[in-house]
This record gives sequence, structure tokens and C-alpha cells, in this order.
Amino acid sequence: MTGRFLASHMPLSDDGAALRLKDDDDVAVALRPLAPGDAVRFGSQSIALTDAIPSGHKFATRPIAAGALIHKYGQMIGRASAAIAAGQHVHVHNVEGVRGRGDLAETRS
Repeated sequence: MTGRFLASHMPLSDDGAALRLKDDDDVAVALRPLAPGDAVRFGSQSIALTDAIPSGHKFATRPIAAGALIHKYGQMIGRASAAIAAGQHVHVHNVEGVRGRGDLAETRS
């Protein structure tokens, strides 16, 4: 795929550094390594990164309260296990999976 195709069909950040498919997603995905202090813009929204974000990893596009469900690509991907600030790395250290959790299934006798 060319950058032109992506830019015209997917909501890339203004500089092409990140991808957010749905405007109401809580996270975006870094398409290259990003540094603390970098600003990622989606039109009028600017997100100042607080953490280093490796390529392919997520960062919060808005504050997420502890216990809140987190959405990516329009789908629920987990629950915040701690409060997450806008621009913070979103990964296994602050997200708990809630789908397909056999360990949370009701025990049957």
C-alpha cells in the first residue's frame, strides 16, 4: 500500500506517525517509534506523548479512568487496570484483557 492510499482511506495522524480508525477510539497505534514529548495530531486534536511508544504499540488519545473499557479500531480490547493519561503507553502493564478469559469463567461442577 502506498502512503497516499493510507492517507485517503484510514485516519492517519497529520504526520503519518499513528493510526486511529475510529474517532471515538481511546487509543491510537504508533506506526514508527515515538518519543516522550512528541505531539501527535489528528486534525484539531493534539496528543502530547508522555512515554516512549514503540512502533506497533498503543498510546491513549484521551484520559482513561481505572476500570474503564478501552476501545481500539471500534472494538473493546480490555479494561484499564490503572488510570491512563492521554499520551501514555497503553500495554499489558495498564490493561487487563476481558474477552476469552478462561480464568474468569464461572466454575461448573
